[in-house]
Amino acid sequence: MPTDLATARCDLVPATHGDGAALHALWTSPGVRRFLWDDEIISRARTDEAVSLSEELFERHDFGLWLLRARIDRSLIGFAGIWPFREAQEFELLYGVDERMWGHGYAVEASRAVIAYCFSRLNMTVIRASTDVANAASVRVLEKLGFKQVRRETVNGLDTVFFEKPR
Repeated sequence: MPTDLATARCDLVPATHGDGAALHALWTSPGVRRFLWDDEIISRARTDEAVSLSEELFERHDFGLWLLRARIDRSLIGFAGIWPFREAQEFELLYGVDERMWGHGYAVEASRAVIAYCFSRLNMTVIRASTDVANAASVRVLEKLGFKQVRRETVNGLDTVFFEKPR
């Protein structure tokens, strides 16, 4: 059974297919899709595939994609989780926040909850993350979380920085 997480202002709940419409709207909004999907407007089917993968990840690894919901009204603020990237299926921290909520610390808050869960409950020894160099806000979030840059390379034509945070 997937684990719910909590922060001071929000609850993190595993994504389900019932969340598909709201998640798709968030993922296709201009500010979020710019770096998450390299500005592609993905199909609803692709969102549904991601939710299915998240459910599978929770079943196999006890992590996946959590949705960040405001305690006050349960509105979708963003998402955070551990996600497979690239051909090697490297698991990395993933997060994003509705652009109307940028600058309020939600990405750091949600990511801290995911990191704490991964270290304490799953006994991970290191958490990895990567982002486009141009995504300065994401780089700042990772630095606030205590991640250290370990390399920089071009991936699929994008200048990418890679980070790690040991336990």
